Amino acid sequence: MCKYLFLLSCLTLHPVSVLAQEASEDTADTVSLDDYRPPETRITVTATGNRAEVEDTGQAVTIIGREEIEQVQGGDLTRILVRAPGVTISRNGGVGAFTGVRVRGAEAEQLLVLVDGIRVADPAAPSGGFDFGNLLTGNIAKLDLLRGSNSTIWGSDAVGGVLAVTTREASGLSASAEYGSRDTLFGTVSGGLSGETGYIGLSGSYFTTDGFSTADAGTEADGFEQWSVSGRGSLYLSDRVELFLRGRYAEGDLELDGFPAPAFVLGDTAEFQETEQHSIAAGAAYDSGPLFVTASYSFADTERANFNPAVGTAPGFTSDGHSDRIELRGEWRPIGPLIVNFGGESEWTSLETNFTARQETRISGAYAQAGIEFGPLSAHVGARHDDHARFGGTTSFGGDISYEIVDDIRIRASVGEGFKVPSLFQLFSDFGNELLRPEQSTSYDLGLAWRDRSQSTYAGVTLFHRDAENQIEFVSCFGVTGGICTNRPFGTFDNVGRVRAQGFEVELGAKPSEKFSMRAAYAYTDTENRTLGAANQGNVLARRPKHALTFSADWRTPLAGFVLGGDIRMVSDSFDDAGNFTRLDGYQVVTVRASLPVGERVELFGRVENLFDADYQTAAGFGTPGRGTFAGARAKF
Repeated sequence: MCKYLFLLSCLTLHPVSVLAQEASEDTADTVSLDDYRPPETRITVTATGNRAEVEDTGQAVTIIGREEIEQVQGGDLTRILVRAPGVTISRNGGVGAFTGVRVRGAEAEQLLVLVDGIRVADPAAPSGGFDFGNLLTGNIAKLDLLRGSNSTIWGSDAVGGVLAVTTREASGLSASAEYGSRDTLFGTVSGGLSGETGYIGLSGSYFTTDGFSTADAGTEADGFEQWSVSGRGSLYLSDRVELFLRGRYAEGDLELDGFPAPAFVLGDTAEFQETEQHSIAAGAAYDSGPLFVTASYSFADTERANFNPAVGTAPGFTSDGHSDRIELRGEWRPIGPLIVNFGGESEWTSLETNFTARQETRISGAYAQAGIEFGPLSAHVGARHDDHARFGGTTSFGGDISYEIVDDIRIRASVGEGFKVPSLFQLFSDFGNELLRPEQSTSYDLGLAWRDRSQSTYAGVTLFHRDAENQIEFVSCFGVTGGICTNRPFGTFDNVGRVRAQGFEVELGAKPSEKFSMRAAYAYTDTENRTLGAANQGNVLARRPKHALTFSADWRTPLAGFVLGGDIRMVSDSFDDAGNFTRLDGYQVVTVRASLPVGERVELFGRVENLFDADYQTAAGFGTPGRGTFAGARAKF
């Protein structure tokens, strides 16, 4: 047995030794093993909790890097996210307004969001999710999106998927600025210094716009202003030990029309909302080769205040959602192709509003995942157990496999379980129900992939299916007394939901020539309310269009590097409500863009969004932007 393990170890290490030998024999250039590392757009952390190549997981992962973010232009993150298949967006107005991101038909709050490894969901939000309204593109280096349940690695909230956002780690100095329609200004700056002992860097952005009416029927423009800063630092104590510190702060001021929705007001209002988000993580990493371990402490805090000048200067609603977390994650390669990913964490969350006294809870969990990466085969299987202070224990299982059947073509499959504990708002607010139970899901994937998205030419198709039960929904209590409606005259939350989402995704990239390239991402998503005996049984889930397509193309003209490009977003009809009474018409939005390098360090760019001035809604009663023209420049030193 030892002999076979030794042979497997030699086979695994052989490619590295060959590269090292070739590097040592090359007298013309200095080459290190770093030259053979895959690009960041091929590295995911959402699949295993540690860095792994996309081809080594059977789960569906999409990675978008800084180069593509700059190519698309602008501060609106949703225009980047819809380039991943299975992603749909609903927004209550313009940039900065509440923005929900749904993956494969899951609820927006069932997407776990991490910024630099820190969970940034707002425990004071009604469903405990993350509002993308205050996350813009300026400080983002990479988006790593896993589609499907993965609570085995990530615990609560990973029902629809996991999105890991990495902020910029700048080298040198770079800056950009753009100005355009609706008096919109967006500027970014980033810089960093690195050396043998460590790294330190900062990125900042500022965004302001006069906007348009949040209420679709309104006439008064509702603006948004935000500034944010993120920082990263590392100190190398040795070639094996690193200390790190990461942080982000964002402050936004948003003008609103009515509460809770402009569909129910007759005209414009003067309401506005102030939001502060801040998060910090500090820890240490140890890397001996076979063993890699990180340990960290992090916290995230979201504070909101809503004001209505018509009724006074004091805020009408305030909330503070806070979380503290200690975490350990690691990867151990005991021999040859064998891999063990492991980890454990504890998280303390709290909620406080001017209507609800401070409430808090705790959840702790640990997981282990065994894997193998040998030749064309990669496979993982793992389990996790979580203990919640209120709901007790939950165990999650998951597994995936990826096999290269011929060169560059892989077949992939995965199964994953997910769960989401009720939010503190759902439990203890004026609408709360302390009898709620955690939501649970099981998802399945089966796919075929040729190459991956980091390459200029690629293709893939994935079938997916997810069943969820104990889905938490808001139940109206008008005219109902007793039971869960006791002392809840307007409504409350209940585990009444049993839902299904299934369909398929298609990704395609092509570069027929050095001058022309294109991408396409399409998803067919069929959702159904399967709650037996419910009034909405058999209905399509709210705001889940069956068809969603994003197509983009870029042409590098013969004129001094001048590039012309465009994006088309096509979304089919959907319903705004669970009862399927209010229809949201499908829409098509076209954007054209261009860029022109000026020397080696400066680039001019511009775009026209919603070229044909399409009139559409992603949430009933809320406005969307018409045609807009923008121009700017960026420089790197």
